[in-house]
Amino acid sequence: MHNADVVVVGGGNAGYCTAHAAAERGRRVLLLEKAPRALAGGNSYYTLGATRMVHAGLGDLLEILEPDERHARTEVPPYSAAEFLADLDRITEGRDDKELAAAVVEGSRDAVRWLHELGLRFRLMYERQAHENADGTFVFWGGTHVCNVDAGPGLMSDHERVASRLGVEMRYGCPVTGLMTNGGSVVGVRAGDQEFPAESVVIASGGFEANAQWRQRYLGDGWQHAKVRGTPYNTGDLIGAALEIGADRGGDWSTCHSVPWDASYPENESNRMLTNRLSRYGYPLGIIVNAWGRRFLDEGADFRNYTYAKYGKVILEQPGSVAFQIFDANSRSMLNVYEYEMPGIIPVVANSVEELAAAIDVDVDAFARTVRDFNSSIDTSRPLDPTIKDGRSATVEPIKSNWASAIETPPYYAYPVTCGISFTFGGLRGDINGRVLDPSGAPIPGLFACGEALGGLFSGNYPTGAGLTAGMVVGRRTGSLA
Repeated sequence: MHNADVVVVGGGNAGYCTAHAAAERGRRVLLLEKAPRALAGGNSYYTLGATRMVHAGLGDLLEILEPDERHARTEVPPYSAAEFLADLDRITEGRDDKELAAAVVEGSRDAVRWLHELGLRFRLMYERQAHENADGTFVFWGGTHVCNVDAGPGLMSDHERVASRLGVEMRYGCPVTGLMTNGGSVVGVRAGDQEFPAESVVIASGGFEANAQWRQRYLGDGWQHAKVRGTPYNTGDLIGAALEIGADRGGDWSTCHSVPWDASYPENESNRMLTNRLSRYGYPLGIIVNAWGRRFLDEGADFRNYTYAKYGKVILEQPGSVAFQIFDANSRSMLNVYEYEMPGIIPVVANSVEELAAAIDVDVDAFARTVRDFNSSIDTSRPLDPTIKDGRSATVEPIKSNWASAIETPPYYAYPVTCGISFTFGGLRGDINGRVLDPSGAPIPGLFACGEALGGLFSGNYPTGAGLTAGMVVGRRTGSLA
C-alpha cells in the first residue's frame, strides 16, 4: 500500500503537467508509468515537441526561447486566439468540443510560460515550420512556431527533472490494471497485486492506438495493419477500466491522427532512435500516386499542418495500403532535410518517369499519363511560394490547389509511404478541468483524465502541435484541482 493524494497514471507530457501542478499545491503525487524506464515518455517522447500557442509574434516569444543567432533574421507572424479557435473548428469540421477548445486556446500562452518558468526549454521550429529566403531570412508559417529543445526526448527529460525537483514520486514498469472504488467514488488504482489509494486518480495513459483489436473494432477493418508511430504501451487499458465503472465515452471513436509514414524502413514502428523522422510531410511540393500510378488526393489542399493527420487514412485505403511521394530534382531540393535526408532512408531514383514507375512497380503507362496530365494543367502564371497558399494549382482530377510544380527535371525520386497511426481521437468524456463524466454529465468523484485519454477536442483531422498544448493546458487545470 502506498498513500498519495494524487495518483497520475501515465508518464507523458499531459501526465507530468498534472503532476507538476498538483505538486506545486503541496499535494503528494505518485506517477505510475506502464513502460520500463528505458522506454518511458509515452507518445510525447516520439514528437518533435511542436506546441501550438497564442502569441503576438517573435517579440512576444523571445523570453521563453533559447538564444539563437537566427532570431535576428526571422519573421514569425502573430497567432491569435481567434485564429487558433478557427483552425480547430475548421479542421474538425465543427465537431470539436467548443468549451474544451476555448479552454485550450485561452490557456495555451500561459501554460507554455508556466512550463518555461518551471524549467522546460523551448525554441523556434526552424526545420519544420520555416522557409529560408534567398536573402537568408527565415519566414514562419502554419500557426505552429515553437517546439521543445531536443524534441520529444528533450521535452520528457525536462519534465522528469522538474518532477523530481518538485517531489513527485515516479515508478516505471508499473502497469495499472484497475480502478479502486468506494460508493461511486474512485479512491485509488490497482497494479497487479499492489494497491495505491489516493484522493484523486488522473488517467493520462493515452488512447488505444497500439491496440490492434480496438483499432479494428472502432476505426474499421484494415486499421489493424496501420503502423504504430509512437509508444507501444497505449492500449486503452485505463479507458476501458473507466468505462467499466460507469464513465462515458467522449469524442470521436471512429477517427484518429494518422500520417504519411515511411514504408520501406525495416524498423518503422515505435522507433525510439528515429522517433518522428520517419514521417514524410513534403508531399505539398510533389505528387502522391498509388500502386495504379494514379493520384488520389489534393496534395496542396492546405499547409501540411492541416492535412497530414488525415492523409494517413487515405493512404491506408489505397491498394496494399502503400503510396509513393514523387518529386523531381527541383522539388526534391526543397524537401525538409530532417525528414528526407536521414540514415537508412534511400529513395528510389531514376532518370525518366517510365524508369521510376518500373522501379516502384506501378503501372508505367498510367503513371506516365498521370505526370503528363499534371504537368500540362499547372497554372504557371502564379509564382511558387511555400510560405503562403499561393493558388498555383493543377486543374486535374483530383485538383492540386496550391504549390503545383511540374515533375519534369531528372533525376526523379519516389518515397514509399504507408499509414502511421499517432493517436486515437476517442477517449473519456470530461469537462475543461479533466473531471471524467458519467452518461448523465455528472462528474465521477475522484476521477480525472487528460491528454489523449480525454476525448472531444479532435475529430477527423488535427492541426499540428495542438495535442501537446491540450495536454499542457488541461493537465495543468487537472493538477490544480485534483
